[in-house]
Amino acid sequence: MTSFAILLFLHFSAVIVWLGGMTIMHFAVRPAAVQTLEPAQRLPFMAASLARFFVLVIVAIVLLLATGAWMMHIMASVGRLPSSVQAMAGLGLIMMTIFGHIRFGVFPKLRRAVAAQSWPEAATRLATIRKLVALNLALGFITVAVAIIGRTLLA
Repeated sequence: MTSFAILLFLHFSAVIVWLGGMTIMHFAVRPAAVQTLEPAQRLPFMAASLARFFVLVIVAIVLLLATGAWMMHIMASVGRLPSSVQAMAGLGLIMMTIFGHIRFGVFPKLRRAVAAQSWPEAATRLATIRKLVALNLALGFITVAVAIIGRTLLA
């Protein structure tokens, strides 16, 4: 069970990085940038901030997939894979798909618009990212609720 506890710690550490990062970016960094910076400074700043954050998210996702799969294997091998764990895994995969769309679909367009100094286009792309991050943030908190509360309700 000690190895399971370490896996669980690593898993939730990755969750904290991803959800905490989205929370800070969505509710603190972006609003502060909007309040204090003109588009010509704000949009390159946000693109650079997101580039750094996305590296952390990719590491978190790899850790989540590895630890989640390993823990599910351990639970399945003893005949106990609760439906709450399956729901959590499904929600996590949806979140990862949304992140993939942000990182590999919308974000490169934001970077190109910033490089071209096309501020209206960059603002549109950033607004799309903001909406998708808000969706992922909501899904993330639902996933945490399923992980904690669902153990009792969905056992």
